[in-house]
Amino acid sequence: MKKYQPTQLGRAVVRFFQEYLPTLRGMSRHTIQSYRDCMILFLEFAAKDCRRPIESLELTDITADRIGRFLAFLEAERGNSVTTRNARLAAMHTFARYLVADHPEQLAALQQVLGIPFKRGARETPIEYLEKTEIEAVLASIDRKTPAGRRDYAMFSLMFNTGARVQEIVDLRVRDLRLEPPCQARFVGKGNKVRLCPIWPRVARLLKELTENQYDGTDDTAGRHVFLNARGIAMTRFGVRYLLRQHIAAGANTAPTLVGKRIHPHSLRHTTAIHLLKAGVDFATISQWLGHASLNTTMRYARADIDLKRQALAQVFPEVLAPPKGGAFIFRDDNVTAWLRRL
Repeated sequence: MKKYQPTQLGRAVVRFFQEYLPTLRGMSRHTIQSYRDCMILFLEFAAKDCRRPIESLELTDITADRIGRFLAFLEAERGNSVTTRNARLAAMHTFARYLVADHPEQLAALQQVLGIPFKRGARETPIEYLEKTEIEAVLASIDRKTPAGRRDYAMFSLMFNTGARVQEIVDLRVRDLRLEPPCQARFVGKGNKVRLCPIWPRVARLLKELTENQYDGTDDTAGRHVFLNARGIAMTRFGVRYLLRQHIAAGANTAPTLVGKRIHPHSLRHTTAIHLLKAGVDFATISQWLGHASLNTTMRYARADIDLKRQALAQVFPEVLAPPKGGAFIFRDDNVTAWLRRL
């Protein structure tokens, strides 16, 4: 049997994911997984485009034309959005920059790859979040008489409390929780950035009961995950999404407005941000609370909430939103402008 000999491209891909991204660039595991998914899609596309197996692809097969066709394939056949298409291109740009350093003989071709522009026209989709009554309906729908229900109640309460990303929640370990005053949770976010979030005393009690019931204290529990699935292992992002869908559907029985909303785990993060903003918390604090890399990310929430827009309007034109005094406005004189000002 002929032994497989990796090509230059194969060796470059291995070094890119084993050394360059995690060590030299210090990228998080989640970003590396996203780049991995992009690379798998591209290699499969390139193999079909070249009519050769993936194992025989070479560095010279990475061309701007081929990557252009790959991006078109993502949009036309896979139905990817402009945002996803641009994220895949960013991954290919990073790979091309890495290759330039190790293979300067391919500089001209790789510069053409780096010259592929990001596509404009990515529309900012409306931010979906839950109102107070909807939050209450979702939590009330959870059956806390069962161990799974108590886990779900504690988990979603913590997500509403902290605005943590779903991956941060499933990665959370017992040692990351401080359940005595001042109560707080430690999260490791994007780029391996660590932040501390305060948690409500009642959420701390839920978490304390959950961890004490899950672990009998006979072994070292500090490194164990907080949220476990039915098999006793750490929950996944997909498991959290599945459970949230179930509770959203159940909560819709008492909060009909949930029916028309597309709620996913990240919507709970949006919910926390919006309600912090409504409470008067400044953008800088919210940005640190959520672990945003830039204030621009946090500023999106100011554009999302209709109540905030109404408040802003009331400050600029307070008379417009004031209720009419003594019923409807009546035109009692010939001064039209005076009547309009009263309107």
